[in-house]
Amino acid sequence: MEDRDVRVDKRETKEDRGLVASTFIKYTAYLIIFFGIIWFIISYLLPMLQ
Repeated sequence: MEDRDVRVDKRETKEDRGLVASTFIKYTAYLIIFFGIIWFIISYLLPMLQ
C-alpha cells in the first residue's frame, strides 16, 4: 500500500447573481448617504460656525 498526500481544494463561489447585485446596491446607497451627510456638513454647518 502506498501513502499519498491528497489535497482537496474546495472553492465556494457565489452563484446567485441577484444576491451579489443587491449587496452592491445596498453598499452603494450607504456611500451616497454618507457623502451626502458630509456634503451637508461642509456646505451648511461649517459656514454657520465661522
